[in-house]
Amino acid sequence: MLSPGFILFTLFVLFAIGFSFWLSFHKWNILEPAKPYVGLANYKQAVHDPDLGKAIINTLFFTSTIPIGLAVGLFLALLLNQQIRARGFFRTMFYIPVITPLVVAAIIWKWVYGGDYGLLNYYLLKAHLIQNPVLWLSNYNIAMWAVIVMSIWKGAGFTMVVYLAGLQAIPNEYYEAAEVDGASAWQKLRRITFPLLAPTTFFLVIISVIASFQVFTQIYIMTQGGPAGRTTTIVYLIYNTAFKFFQMGYASALAYVLFGMVFIFTFLQMRYYTQRIQY
Repeated sequence: MLSPGFILFTLFVLFAIGFSFWLSFHKWNILEPAKPYVGLANYKQAVHDPDLGKAIINTLFFTSTIPIGLAVGLFLALLLNQQIRARGFFRTMFYIPVITPLVVAAIIWKWVYGGDYGLLNYYLLKAHLIQNPVLWLSNYNIAMWAVIVMSIWKGAGFTMVVYLAGLQAIPNEYYEAAEVDGASAWQKLRRITFPLLAPTTFFLVIISVIASFQVFTQIYIMTQGGPAGRTTTIVYLIYNTAFKFFQMGYASALAYVLFGMVFIFTFLQMRYYTQRIQY
């Protein structure tokens, strides 16, 4: 009964992982018949590749904005955990971006950021906040932030739902006892809510870091890695290496470099959280 799923998993996951690892030790170009074994040459090339270094910096910059997304999600969760009218409606509205296909969302935001016809420039000009249209996706200093804002908007609903689950798991007796002791709203938030949400925050940080290291679709749709490589992330560099320059061996090596980075970050986070729990 398990064999169909196991066969698919073996073919499209286990075999793909093993074959890509084998490719990383070869100079494998789709257009060339010779595919010689080169040992660690691809990994040595990665160490000295300035494009990879720039892509890592861009990816780490994208990852460093995770606290902003978590703060937005937590704010929405705290707001929609209150007894307000149409609470279910607002929860649904904030969650709709999560179920919107990422390609569709990226296309919509590309239109919003459009330099000549974008809605953002239109309303900013109407409000006299800017004098001339801003090229949001072509400006070296703004392009990455434009992608980050879109990504936060896309993921805020998921973060909100997870935090809502964490908030509803906190016994109300703690807050009642704090009120009896005269605790303020900020003290209850700081002494009760934040500590008891630590496991939820840890879960969100882990999956957010992994997702941020794999960011690709919004880059591909909105900026194509530009301007001047400012939004080129590791996964987008792997894509270009493999499917634009047909260097499958080197692209596989880059993929395993990415795997190593994700593994190290996840391991350090889990070790930090485990030590914190013990103390």
